[in-house]
Amino acid sequence: MSDERLARVALSRLVEPEDTEVHDLVSRLGVVRAVERIVAGGGTLARFAARVSALDVDRDLAAAHRVGARIVLPGDDEWPLGLDDLERGPWVLWVRGEGHLAQLVSRSVAVVGARLATRYGEQTAAELAATLGSSGWCVVSGGALGIDSAAHRGALAVEAATVAVMACGIDRSYPASNSELLQRVAASGVVATETAPGSAPMKSRFLHRNRLIAAMTQGTVVVEAGLRSGSRNTVRHASDLNRPVGAFPGPVTSTESAGCHQEIRDGRAVLVTGAREVVELVGHIGDDAAPADRSPALVVDALPDADRAVLEVVPYRKAVDLDEVARLTTLPVLAVRAALARLEGAGLVDAVEGRWRKSRASAQLRLAVTPVEAGA
Repeated sequence: MSDERLARVALSRLVEPEDTEVHDLVSRLGVVRAVERIVAGGGTLARFAARVSALDVDRDLAAAHRVGARIVLPGDDEWPLGLDDLERGPWVLWVRGEGHLAQLVSRSVAVVGARLATRYGEQTAAELAATLGSSGWCVVSGGALGIDSAAHRGALAVEAATVAVMACGIDRSYPASNSELLQRVAASGVVATETAPGSAPMKSRFLHRNRLIAAMTQGTVVVEAGLRSGSRNTVRHASDLNRPVGAFPGPVTSTESAGCHQEIRDGRAVLVTGAREVVELVGHIGDDAAPADRSPALVVDALPDADRAVLEVVPYRKAVDLDEVARLTTLPVLAVRAALARLEGAGLVDAVEGRWRKSRASAQLRLAVTPVEAGA
């Protein structure tokens, strides 16, 4: 166990992620001596005795090799630099797939949410992931049911690479029903985990896994989450790491979106409604700014104030005379006459025996007016 790579592989088998005592031990002694101390046992380290007796690094490496997986360590070219921001990062990553992990996550967004997602949530996640993927962003998620699966499928639908970060061994598919999906993810992207081959998914490992998703991406978006959703744990990790967080709103009556609403209320998340806003949130200032949404330009937006005031008081059915329009608008008669002439020329009012009423065209105000014209 003199080789640091092998020592890190051993730690991924012996120690649960974020074990404070072991991380302190490594910081004092280094990886190799820390493993030697754990293997020797004694004191509080005796709790690892059962795992030490079953430790077989060669067996774990062989298991990874059988599924085409590789190990990636801190300092390796494929190591995601964002993981270095974690106080207690992974000892090693077990990685399989055709993608280059560090390159994929260099421009990436975590898309997470509830397993028991609604149709709205799954559709929103899939559309978001597809648009992000088409725009050159990699979608990172957890490979689970619900929002995670929808996000991966959305990216794959536009032939974009995606990354699945798992809470079990690299040689396992969890849930089993997502086995085919994870194979598709690996075919163009990456499946990664910090736990040794054969490791079973446990609740604590899911929570530890969430910090990896938050750290390796430029920002996190939660699409749909209840108040007790595990995806809110990812949000907290992202917030602690000063990564931007976005949350999609849902109906105020939806329990599946209550967690998103709470994150927005607590100030940990920014409300987002689409991919443009997500890119603006997590991207580079200036380069990825989203254009402001504009309301539809109406023909009345381009009218002078006097014409708009006259058009407002002219009725649709009963025609009114010039003096009545002047009385209703308090404009001079000459100004009203000029405005009516312009409105008639624009097809917005009709003259009926010296009286005036709105035309049929004026009822259809969404005419082709450019934003520049509308703002003139």
